[in-house]
Amino acid sequence: MKGITKDQLLLAGAFAAVYLVWGSTYLVNYIAIQEIPPFLMSGMRFSLAGGLLLGLTLLQGKPWPTPEQWKYGAITGVMFLAVGTGLVVWAEQYIDTGLAALFVAFEPLIIVLMVWMRRAQRPGWNSILGVAVGVAGMLLLVGQPRFHNDPQTWMGIGAILVAILSWGFASLYVTEVNLPASRMQTASLQMLGGGVVLLIVGFAAGEHRGFSLLQVSEKGWFAFAYLIVLGSWLAFSAFNYLLVKVAPEKVATTNYVNPVVALFLGWALNGEELTYQSILAAILLLGGVFFINSRFVRGRTVKLPLFSRKKTDTI
Repeated sequence: MKGITKDQLLLAGAFAAVYLVWGSTYLVNYIAIQEIPPFLMSGMRFSLAGGLLLGLTLLQGKPWPTPEQWKYGAITGVMFLAVGTGLVVWAEQYIDTGLAALFVAFEPLIIVLMVWMRRAQRPGWNSILGVAVGVAGMLLLVGQPRFHNDPQTWMGIGAILVAILSWGFASLYVTEVNLPASRMQTASLQMLGGGVVLLIVGFAAGEHRGFSLLQVSEKGWFAFAYLIVLGSWLAFSAFNYLLVKVAPEKVATTNYVNPVVALFLGWALNGEELTYQSILAAILLLGGVFFINSRFVRGRTVKLPLFSRKKTDTI
């Protein structure tokens, strides 16, 4: 019997990082914003991570980005991170982390509809079925009694809706503009652009008033460091490794594994309620994503940027 090879260990570790770390960032973001205001926290995280990542790419011999690449990196970074991730983190003040992950799981279905409307590319029947099943899951999710009379919950849902619409549009736009060939360098520009805007929004919203970095506990700093080191660097590097080592449909499983991880961690570690209606909604939502991904497994090609979101999703 042959032993486990180094490549097999690297693949297993990469999948573990993408599944577990990215799935856990919903809960870790929640922990961080208990002590650091949400927009300032996300702004500091992405600005620091982006600056260090850009420095690393330059040390690796990558060329300095052109002014046009800086421009489009900043624009897509604002859409992906400032609006996309920033609003999801802000919404976690009002919505359980696991439910937030389920709402975000609706985004691949949004992309299918946007491709249909923006590029006149009619989806196949599998994608149409996936959208229908996903919509049913979303209606079941928001139809729970606990949502009916809570305006703050609906504020959070509205913020996530804007976030996933921004993700969807950015996922199409990013394929049409000039960005660095290096994914790491593109991500660094996006993080810097999104991070700076988040810091501006945080100060404009007055989040700095009454807040001091000296008041942040060890737990808060640990969560912040986790998001940068594991969420931004480790998981992102693991994702890029998988893209060149395994079939795309295997990498696409992150779309329906991350929400399950987030749901479980929220229930197990944060005391979040997990109802039968939420579980059924999760099955329908993730089933819809599966039907969309299965279109690619059978080789029916369509120019739909499945992975553009994941390049910056939780980095």
